[in-house]
Amino acid sequence: QAQQVESGGGLVHPGGSLRLSCTAPGFNSNNCEMAWYRQTTENQKRERVSSIRPGGRTTYADSVKGRFTISKDTKDTVYLQMDSLLPDDTALYFCKTETISGFCLRYYEWGQGTQVTVSS
Repeated sequence: QAQQVESGGGLVHPGGSLRLSCTAPGFNSNNCEMAWYRQTTENQKRERVSSIRPGGRTTYADSVKGRFTISKDTKDTVYLQMDSLLPDDTALYFCKTETISGFCLRYYEWGQGTQVTVSS
């Protein structure tokens, strides 16, 4: 059972912003790489949106580069700042670890996600 908790989703107009949060206690101190994924209703395929490594290096899908920013605080939370949102960004957003070992495995399962809907 997933132990991370996603929040911050909602309904926003095109061009608007949202900040998603993922609470995963201990991921920082245990050097877990964390990532955000999204899943649309249409094809049910999960797309990796962004990731952040323990050292802070980040990656982004081409579809969100320049619009989304991943970050983390010094404690338990990973954020996804989403700006200039498009209707195509509408999806259920998940966070999970990319580190498949040890402590980090508690964040490997898919959680409940948080719904983002971009619509006028």
